[in-house]
Amino acid sequence: MSRHLYRATENKRITGVCAGLANYFGWEAWLVRMIVVSATLLGAGGLTIMAYIALSLMLDKQPESYEQTVEKQRAHKLKSRPWEQGQAPGQLLAHIEQEFSALESQVCRMEAYVTSESFRVNKAFRDL
Repeated sequence: MSRHLYRATENKRITGVCAGLANYFGWEAWLVRMIVVSATLLGAGGLTIMAYIALSLMLDKQPESYEQTVEKQRAHKLKSRPWEQGQAPGQLLAHIEQEFSALESQVCRMEAYVTSESFRVNKAFRDL
């Protein structure tokens, strides 16, 4: 699915800019709203308000079917990490060990290639 930046028609508070940004980046709408409010209160108020007004004037409203496709995509990614699924600590450690061992094997393969003669030959051809 190609992502487009729209003003959200559902889950909007004022004009739908924050909810649209949340849909675009795959974040939760409350998180984008908190970032905007925090930026406004912590000194970037003028810039944040001007950017919000500019986006609310420039962005199109999202089509009706767009929200359903975004929800399908978000539901697919929801709780995809083991610690978000409520697994026991022993299972989490086993999962992390498995990920680290996979990463370690990748690093070993990269080190073996970088120190090999074929890497030097390929590098010499690229440098020509």
